[in-house]
Amino acid sequence: MYELTKQFRFDAAHTLEREIETEGSRRIHGHSYRAEVTLRGKPDPETGMIIDTGLLAKKLAQARDALDHRFLDEINDLGPGTMENLCAYIWRKLEDDISNLHSVAVLRDSTEDRVTYFGEGA
Repeated sequence: MYELTKQFRFDAAHTLEREIETEGSRRIHGHSYRAEVTLRGKPDPETGMIIDTGLLAKKLAQARDALDHRFLDEINDLGPGTMENLCAYIWRKLEDDISNLHSVAVLRDSTEDRVTYFGEGA
């Protein structure tokens, strides 16, 4: 069994309703994010890869483009712009084309926060 992890970065703005630190969260503010997408599986006997890395790069670029330099509040199927919702959103963008998707993590380097999503069936 092998794991392949690929990262991409994106910057986005949002507002957020919170009970603590409410004033700054309710104003439009932005973050730099890093997403880590992990696949798990056995290499194809013919190609020697668990996925064609060109296909993976193309799908990750599409997910990144949907988020990068966007106002997250305006993305219809995201929900509130939390790290949890970002993980699930990226998962949904990839799951139809990447059958061996194992996890999606979103990190904010400025706070060292990390959320990892394993899909609904986990």
